[in-house]
Amino acid sequence: MSWAGPDDSFLSTSLASFLDKKLIVLLRDGRKLLGTLCSFDQFANAVLLGACERVIVGDLYCDVPLGLYVIRGENVVLIGELDHERDELPANMKKVSEAEIRKAEKAERDAKDLKGTMRKRMEFLDLD
Repeated sequence: MSWAGPDDSFLSTSLASFLDKKLIVLLRDGRKLLGTLCSFDQFANAVLLGACERVIVGDLYCDVPLGLYVIRGENVVLIGELDHERDELPANMKKVSEAEIRKAEKAERDAKDLKGTMRKRMEFLDLD
């Protein structure tokens, strides 16, 4: 059995083409990380330089700085290169501080919890 050489199509599916480029990484828990890929291994473990977590709530967003960040490959769902010439977000998105985005996240969680609580209270009606 021979290993794929540098001229084979194997490299087209590897992370080598993304080295030193700004990426977005979607994790299994739903977090979105942005940063420059500076290293990776065969398990898709990756190291991002200048990483930040992009938190989006409705039409608000915030980039929370993380610095040098190591990502375990099994947690990666998607990796994509960001286009520097295009705007990354729709025009209606508003950048806010980390404190404001955390407050918006809490309000959104509380609204979901309230909706779930109301549904549980109404289950006894059996409207079906």
